[in-house]
Amino acid sequence: MGNNHADSSIDMMQLLALLVVAALSSPASSFVVAGSQPSIVTTLGATVSTEEDLLKPSYEIEPISIRIGHGFDIHRMAPIGEAGQPVVIGGVEITHKDQKWTDAEGKYVEKGGTYETQLGVVAHSDGDVVYHSIVDAIFGALTLPDIGQVFQDTDPRWKGCDSSKFMEHAYEVMSGYGYQIGNCDVTLILERPKVASFKPAMKENIIKLLQTSPGRVNIKARTHERVDSVGELRSLSCHVVLTLERVTS
Repeated sequence: MGNNHADSSIDMMQLLALLVVAALSSPASSFVVAGSQPSIVTTLGATVSTEEDLLKPSYEIEPISIRIGHGFDIHRMAPIGEAGQPVVIGGVEITHKDQKWTDAEGKYVEKGGTYETQLGVVAHSDGDVVYHSIVDAIFGALTLPDIGQVFQDTDPRWKGCDSSKFMEHAYEVMSGYGYQIGNCDVTLILERPKVASFKPAMKENIIKLLQTSPGRVNIKARTHERVDSVGELRSLSCHVVLTLERVTS
């Protein structure tokens, strides 16, 4: 009786060991590419949502006449050599003279000192805070996930990506649900460089990408009164509030 019990225990342990080895030798997930959209199929047969799945929720996006969305984005600014890319806002490269950037970590001058340099934006994509905020506002108005879930900063496809691609996709999603831009109000917040002369070009880009008219898009810019990272030229941010109108035939 005792020996039989011991034998069955050994058999059970061997079975468990075999199961563990099999599990460890199998990949946790594999990637299956269908067209340009990747799907992740786990060993259990479950499919992890792609960005397209995220933009097609199981619930109804009700066809109400007006929807309101808010978007926000913030990115670090750093010397251009460190950032690796220029400051791009609203699809416009912001050319500028050397700026007085606060070196909070003491990389270039004494910690907390001022370092005069050309600035760039630190980001996975091109770091366009205006475009990112607009996309976020459109998704929000439609009760969809935020831009960071849809275009993840760990996805190599979006490395250095021109954010107009995100805008084009957001427009397609908005149109697909039967909406158009009602109006779009942009508030850009940065201490320097100054952007007043670039605002008309930014507006034209937004109008074109959202296929709307000048009377529906506004861009405001303000400083941060030298407060916090924005005021120290170490970051820039943007808020967008917009409305979507239901398209009626």
